[in-house]
Amino acid sequence: MNINELNKQTTEQATHTFMQCCTASAWVKRMVDARPYAHAQALKEAADVNWQNLSEADYFEAFEGHPKIGDVSSLRAKYANTKELAGNEQGLVKQANDDTLKILAQGNSDYEQKFGFIFIVCATGKSAQQMSDLLQARLPNSKADELINAAEEQRKIFQIRIDKALAQG
Repeated sequence: MNINELNKQTTEQATHTFMQCCTASAWVKRMVDARPYAHAQALKEAADVNWQNLSEADYFEAFEGHPKIGDVSSLRAKYANTKELAGNEQGLVKQANDDTLKILAQGNSDYEQKFGFIFIVCATGKSAQQMSDLLQARLPNSKADELINAAEEQRKIFQIRIDKALAQG
């Protein structure tokens, strides 16, 4: 789809398109309402601006749209609603050995217990070991710092997904 096609979508179609990029309904509404976009760069800039100053609940809603890193069963279930653009984001996890996946699973559990939301990382191009190392490095953080980190990782993810949406044709 190109920018003109996005601009011409109905509200329902545009909502679906943006929901594929990020499941925070407040962000999606802002993106739909901000149309038309003059060009792809304007869309990407609006995505960043509209991500700012959302509530903690909005960020949590976005995080809930993701599977736990390395959890293959949750990958299938959680990606069901964002599979059009999220497909294969954790592709390198499939190559991980069982020990790495167990460590990653335990880290995810520890992270979620400490912070109250799942570990969010832009997984594109990262191995399971790299994600596990990042998770372990972020575990000592405060919840406030980790919310900022997770929101920034989510921003990277939706930017990649916007690029994918515009590349589909």
